[in-house]
Amino acid sequence: MSMNESKNILTVSQLTEYLRLKIESDALLSGVYVTGEISNFTRHRSGHLYFTVKDESSSISAVMFRSAAAKLRFEPEDGMKIIICGRVSFYPAQGKCQLYVDSLTPDGLGSLAMQYEQLKNRLGAAGLFDASHKKPLPAYPKVIGVVTSPTGAVIRDIINVVTRRFPSTKILLYPALVQGEEAPQALIDGINFFDASKCADVVIIGRGGGSMEDLWAFNNEALAYAIYSASIPVISAVGHETDFTICDFVADLRAPTPSAAAELAVPDREELLARLENYKKRMYTSLVNNFQIKRERLKKLSESYVLTNPARMFELRKLFVDTLSDRLDRNIADKLTKCKNILEREASKLEALSPLAVLSRGYSAVFNKENSLVRSVDEVKLGDTLSISLCDGDIDASVISIKNSNDKQKNNRKRDN
Repeated sequence: MSMNESKNILTVSQLTEYLRLKIESDALLSGVYVTGEISNFTRHRSGHLYFTVKDESSSISAVMFRSAAAKLRFEPEDGMKIIICGRVSFYPAQGKCQLYVDSLTPDGLGSLAMQYEQLKNRLGAAGLFDASHKKPLPAYPKVIGVVTSPTGAVIRDIINVVTRRFPSTKILLYPALVQGEEAPQALIDGINFFDASKCADVVIIGRGGGSMEDLWAFNNEALAYAIYSASIPVISAVGHETDFTICDFVADLRAPTPSAAAELAVPDREELLARLENYKKRMYTSLVNNFQIKRERLKKLSESYVLTNPARMFELRKLFVDTLSDRLDRNIADKLTKCKNILEREASKLEALSPLAVLSRGYSAVFNKENSLVRSVDEVKLGDTLSISLCDGDIDASVISIKNSNDKQKNNRKRDN
């Protein structure tokens, strides 16, 4: 091997380092914009993001370090179309080219809009927007708490509307930032203050209109949970009628504007007075009509037959009592007759079965000295004293002869022979 040939022999480390320096020296690759679709996304515990950027025919690995990832306003996910700003370098340890991402934005939808939709979907799935959790507003609040800027038009509009509609209601302002990085915590502190102190019956949180960036403090997740956890009802009044924030969805009631929030929070005094006047008129009319009805009824009662001719009423009652008395006598007589007939029929049956009736037909009953009925000649013997009962008296007799019916039949047969 010649000396020139030996100079072309490189180690793997030398080759990969050469490729890295070659690629990093290319001005085009040091600040490149790449569009594609995220796949194999991983958020490492170190905070670094690892993923692959691909299109229909190619793919390249990408890494976004924690310092850059912390600035993201949305959560990257597989399948998301994105635009990358970064640089291309060669990673010697794995022997491959990869993108080092400095910034990442959704392709076609802004990062704020993407973050807003992701947060909205996440909180909606957690149940923070459920209608069953919405608290009703008090009908006549004594104190309204307002969480907003003390210098903006919002508080002046709320004061004007409440003073005009229901001047007896007091307004308690919690001054808070409504824009900037410190605004979310200030708004959370305001909600927590009214919830803990219970010094207000309802709370209005809001600000005037602006861009999505201006209203971004009201799309804070911690603020959403503070409103959701509050024990007093909260009205969200952020921006204009077409503006929607996370606060609008989680609040107990959403108002299109701060002025509309004030109108929803308190009733209209003039309307209440008109309603009371209407109730007064209806009550008066009802009382007059009721008195008229009672008066006419009393007049009819005073002219009734009972009050004008009370004696006639008692006469009719006497006639009715007499009619009932006669009816009772007839019923009793009929009942006695029926009972008498039944008794006679039963007496006839008993008479037919009476031993005395049998005796009256020429029969008699014989009793021994123990007064027991004698039914057979075998129950007596010669010399016994017997008592013979006839229909009209008794006869005492002595047995002088006993003839059995069998002996009588034998004598009759001898006589016939």
